[in-house]
Parts: sequence; C-alpha cells; structure tokens
Amino acid sequence: MYAVLQTGGKQYRVKEGDILSIEKIVKNAGEVITFDTVLAIEDGATVKIGKPVLAGATVSAQVLEQFKDDKVIIFKKKRRHNYRRKRGHRQELTRVKIFDISASGGAKKAAPEYKARVKRPVEGVKTGAKAIKKAASAAKKPAAKKTATKKKSAE
Repeated sequence: MYAVLQTGGKQYRVKEGDILSIEKIVKNAGEVITFDTVLAIEDGATVKIGKPVLAGATVSAQVLEQFKDDKVIIFKKKRRHNYRRKRGHRQELTRVKIFDISASGGAKKAAPEYKARVKRPVEGVKTGAKAIKKAASAAKKPAAKKTATKKKSAE
C-alpha cells in the first residue's frame, strides 16, 4: 500500500515505514503529523485518485528530527563587467517516518515509541573546554628543531 501526498509544494510517494525529508514543519521530535492533502492511494488491487485530493484520506507520520540540508552555493557573474555575487543557502528540513496510511480516515495506528537519536562522538577526538584549550596551546608552541647528524668517514 502506498500513497501520494503533497506538502511544502512537493509531492511524495510514500509507504508505511518510509523515512523522508520534507520542508520544515514546526513540530518537536517525537510528535505526530497528519497530512490531509493525499492525492492518491493504492491498496494492492485498486487505485483511488483524488480530484484534486481524496476526501477523508490521511497519512500519519512521526517527526524524527529538525535539521539543515547541505549548503547550496549561488554564484552570479557577468563577464567583462566585474560583476560577481556569491551567496549560500541551507534549507531547513524535517525528517519524518510514515507509520499509517488511511483511505477512509477510520481506525488509525498508534504512533510508535519515539527513541531520540544519540550522536556518538568520533573515536580519538576529545571534546570539552579543557581538550580544546590543550589543543590550542599545543598548536601555538613552535616545533622542535631536528638536528642533522653527519657521518664521519673512516680515513
């Protein structure tokens, strides 16, 4: 079973268990979002298509996290006019997990238990104020000079 829903000016084909990144929706991690703008639903044998949306059809999703997408560089240039403009942009997105698709808006599944993602520290990298100060002071110290040793030739 899959559904086609519209959010943030874009359309997504989703099924239960899918994780997708959509335009930012102001919700906290663990909260449930219900999408009402369902354009089509396929349930194995039949396909229902809305005109433009299906009445009563809903797709429920759970917010996993709020994050920013990779930076996009916008560079404008007009040759021979010394005109250059460089801008950057990072789109704010929401990562959601689909857990229920309902064609009639009837019985809904309960949202799964939310487990916050734990970001693990990188191996070998120390964090904290003391570690940062220690690394900064080590970077300021000049490196020790290496002395070259000459071999004495046997006469």
